[in-house]
Amino acid sequence: MRAAVVHQFTEPLSVEERPVPDPGPGQVLVRIEASGLCHTDIHAAHGDWPVKPVPPFVPGHEGVGTIEAVGPGVTVRSVGERVALPWLGHACGRCDHCVGGWETLCEQQQNTGYSIDGCFAEYAVADAAYVVPVPDAVPSIDAAPLTCAGVTTYKAVKVAGVTPGERVAVYGIGGLGHLAVQYARLVGAVVIAVDVDDAKLEMARELGADHVVNARTSDPVAAVEALGGADVAIVLAVFPTVFEQAMASLRRRGRLVCVGLPPETEGPMALPIFPTVLKGISVIGSIVGTRQDLAEVFDLHARGRTRVITETRKLDEVNEAVTDVLAGRTPARIVLAP
Repeated sequence: MRAAVVHQFTEPLSVEERPVPDPGPGQVLVRIEASGLCHTDIHAAHGDWPVKPVPPFVPGHEGVGTIEAVGPGVTVRSVGERVALPWLGHACGRCDHCVGGWETLCEQQQNTGYSIDGCFAEYAVADAAYVVPVPDAVPSIDAAPLTCAGVTTYKAVKVAGVTPGERVAVYGIGGLGHLAVQYARLVGAVVIAVDVDDAKLEMARELGADHVVNARTSDPVAAVEALGGADVAIVLAVFPTVFEQAMASLRRRGRLVCVGLPPETEGPMALPIFPTVLKGISVIGSIVGTRQDLAEVFDLHARGRTRVITETRKLDEVNEAVTDVLAGRTPARIVLAP
């Protein structure tokens, strides 16, 4: 099979031939039909974060495809099923986080495309218990971004406890942000889209944003405050300064939801103590959603409640796609098709 492999963090991915893997006990072999390119995949390929993957490895955690073989002991999935391979590739299933419905916080978890080979390939193996069935009404090209960008922003809106009529500012409109706008709208929020690109802001408006703010040409804090301040700020950008701007734009009892993960070299976010205390601000970290969250995301899309904006590329074009994402030249989500 062909796969895009990271051999060195300082080098481009190598598209090369590899043996098709065999599914082991409890695993399935999936023929990949589509795989979204997430910013996390780029961080993985560049070794940007404190806990780094070990080369050589195959990135990709937004994979969708059909099960072609099952390993010994697999009873929960079957050949012919179309499934998604999300970031949470495996969890222990026994700790208090797993048992309490927070499997994404399991300390023993394995992550697709990071600690285990992922979906930038023609085939991938996965834990049968952690793949998620994809409804017939959801095309694979749409299902791929929903597998991370969708479930991540859906979970962010959930953990923020957004209620109808609240103002939700989404900082960073792109692969994740264009879906965050839609999920916030679905729960009745007044949505403020913040970005530095007018084309992305226009896309956000088309998807239901009530207000747009160009942070390149205006002060985003002043602009959001002029609208009454945000009850919730969901930060999907990867620059600490954006987190600080989002924090400053919150009204009293506001919630800052941190989602984007800056490279280690960007440094920490500054959290001002007095405004946090005096305004009663909550700071919430939100990682990807669970298997149940992803099933709900797929169901919403199957019902026609969301749109996924994609651009399709071939697997051979993965390095050019990475360059375009880093340069901000993509409208929303690039999807690789082997």
